[in-house]
Amino acid sequence: MPTVLFTAPYMIPFVDRFKPVFDKYGIELIIPPVQERMEEDDLLKYAGQFDGAICGDDRYTARVIEACSPRLKVISKWGTGVDSIDAEACSRHSIKIGRTPNAFTTPVADTVLGYMLAFVRRQPWMDKAMKSGKWEKIPGKTLSECTLGVVGVGNIGKAVTRRARAFGMKVLGTDIVEIDHVFITETGIEMTSLHSLLANSDFVSLNCDLNPTSYHLMNAETFALMKPGAVLINTARGPVVEEKALIAALQVGGLGGAALDVFEVEPLPLDSPLLKMDNVLLAPHNANSSPAAWERVHWNTIKNLVEGLGMKFKGEER
Repeated sequence: MPTVLFTAPYMIPFVDRFKPVFDKYGIELIIPPVQERMEEDDLLKYAGQFDGAICGDDRYTARVIEACSPRLKVISKWGTGVDSIDAEACSRHSIKIGRTPNAFTTPVADTVLGYMLAFVRRQPWMDKAMKSGKWEKIPGKTLSECTLGVVGVGNIGKAVTRRARAFGMKVLGTDIVEIDHVFITETGIEMTSLHSLLANSDFVSLNCDLNPTSYHLMNAETFALMKPGAVLINTARGPVVEEKALIAALQVGGLGGAALDVFEVEPLPLDSPLLKMDNVLLAPHNANSSPAAWERVHWNTIKNLVEGLGMKFKGEER
């Protein structure tokens, strides 16, 4: 009977709903208390006790993989990004990694548009002023007067581009891989260098994976290249942005603002200066929020786990 370490925070509240499915496949669950993710030391406490894992952004480092091998056969990630899992170590120990590609394209793209609309139309700030007793007309502008820079033109970057074009925005894009010419022709996105994109964009949306080429992509040097008054939007991964450099850029005043769904340390520490900045919109890593998307990811995560354990997933449980 296989045992599974079940630590995906988005699935734990609904575990009773999925329990009959796990019972059907003879799977026993270990469910530790999880707030946001399991760190390396948290996972090491369970090393050797489980055959498979359903996880969120847990730190499956080489040390953890080594300790969990040879019993561990599959790590099924709830979601798309697997940057917290050491893929090389998994390959060495023949551990399969499952994920759901393109899982949250729609809600994340909508989130980016929501942030841009908030900044140009100024609703959060007018609402705050009104509720404090002020009748103050804060000047706004339209998205069609703005240029958007999309860093990472993958599934989410493409969806953001299509939405921005529908609002009449000029869109610049940059990526380390060549982008399909059909998409470029369809949307009119102008592919350019990161330097040119940062210098000419009113909004910069980070939509790239976290990998060695994107780690701290936004740092003191790249922030200095940004157009004065521009707004940074990060719905990708926290470490794409060097947070100290972002805070400095916001404090100096060169950067017009930021909208952040992800952070280098999550939950965001309560002493972070970002929490006291009026030109920053914050969210608790929640851009993936969508009942339809979550449902698809729940079941695909279970499917990946079952198949990774060497069983056939029937799929009729839904």
